[in-house]
Amino acid sequence: MPAPATIDDGPSDAPVTLVLAHGAGAPMDSPFMDAFATGLAAAGLRIVRFEFPYMAARHEGRRPGPDRERVLLDTWRAVVASLASARTLVIGGKSMGGRMASMVADELGVAGLVCLGYPFHAPGRPDRPRIAHLQALVTPALIVQGTRDPFGSPEDVAGYGLSNSIALHWLPDGDHDFKPRSGSGRTQKQNWDEGISAVQSFLREGP
Repeated sequence: MPAPATIDDGPSDAPVTLVLAHGAGAPMDSPFMDAFATGLAAAGLRIVRFEFPYMAARHEGRRPGPDRERVLLDTWRAVVASLASARTLVIGGKSMGGRMASMVADELGVAGLVCLGYPFHAPGRPDRPRIAHLQALVTPALIVQGTRDPFGSPEDVAGYGLSNSIALHWLPDGDHDFKPRSGSGRTQKQNWDEGISAVQSFLREGP
């Protein structure tokens, strides 16, 4: 499978290249993805974004549902292969994109994993978690999660027995896009900025 087209932000010779995949319902240039990519690039990191085949089809005037898991994982493999010259390669993404990255991180031998709003379970189904591979994950990982995320709250995640290689950073009152309620005293930008800082610290300290 050929590697998809990408958006690159930040210096091409940066010490760390972070590859970010989009979530199931929004493209690689959504406001969420733009905020994290440009915010991290401003800190001197190279950020590479790409789209899975189904999302790239929007440029042709069509928009099918998400690709099968095999296609999503093979896309990740192709992207990582195309970036083999990167000095330090970290992969991850928003929701589904981060989940797919987490499923190939150990296989591909990347330096780290960053998940933004991980879909631990379907909304309302904490009894059916998608975590088996996270319990055995070896790759150093950071998961940034809102405390009100319907795909996984602190209470849900506390009992999952995740691998010790995984660090969690909780954003106050954030939903799946890290947006807090209007009465919380927080703004979405504050949560995005805090999430960006958490990722930057994780990468600076060396995943």
